[in-house]
Amino acid sequence: MAWTLDPLQLAPLALVGAGYGRRALTLARRGAPVPAWRLWSFGVGLALAVVALASPVAELGEERLFSAHMLQHVLLGDLAALGFVLGLTGPLLRPVLAVRALDRLRVLAHPLVALPLWTANLYLWHLPALYEAALRHESLHALEHVLFFGCGALMWAAVVEVLPGPAWFGTGAKLGYIVVVRLLETVLGNVFFWAGDVVYETYARSEKLFGLTAEADQATAGAIMMIEGSLVTIGALAWLFLRLGREGELRQELLERGLDPRAVKRAVRYGRGEGLS
Repeated sequence: MAWTLDPLQLAPLALVGAGYGRRALTLARRGAPVPAWRLWSFGVGLALAVVALASPVAELGEERLFSAHMLQHVLLGDLAALGFVLGLTGPLLRPVLAVRALDRLRVLAHPLVALPLWTANLYLWHLPALYEAALRHESLHALEHVLFFGCGALMWAAVVEVLPGPAWFGTGAKLGYIVVVRLLETVLGNVFFWAGDVVYETYARSEKLFGLTAEADQATAGAIMMIEGSLVTIGALAWLFLRLGREGELRQELLERGLDPRAVKRAVRYGRGEGLS
């Protein structure tokens, strides 16, 4: 087992990282540096993506262990995507959004678009025919990984809101959104965990490693999906609940000052309540 450097999958990460770094330096020179925690989040996101695509996890997941392939996908489509999105800001994205064709793609981060896209991508790629085809064809496999990362980033972008979302999608709505995301993921994880038969023939025929039977390997894959999702959900829900509490206190304080309730509601919704006077 060794690290592998696949240009087809790693080149896009290198280009994105270089573009991000160049824009961050430009903003720093203009006196508007990107917060350090966002730089770290972006770096961690890229590092997780590289681990998913180039580490021994990738080699094991190709045709040997379904559980390794599942670990690769949750690293790439959930954790790396989250780190990537947390690293973004409006000023960082301004040159990209200045291109009209790309600006129109902002609709993909709308929660009512991002969630169906993420769900369809998750379930379609786990259909046996498409999953097996991706294992056999390198270009299709690369496309699978791009879509896992891209749809994961869009799903998280709706929650993080690097760019303002719809007015109705406040913190309370985000709580429900996260719950729906994890329920959808848990359903699929349970399918793999409890299935009596091996879903993918490739793994049924593969060499047995670490004493795992094909059935145990498949159950482990389902457990990885559910455990990772549960841990991330706990963190996301805790953050949203704390945010909901702060928003409630701030809203009450502003209303007690006699400010317009509609202005207060909108300011708190978009994180501008502290500056409202």
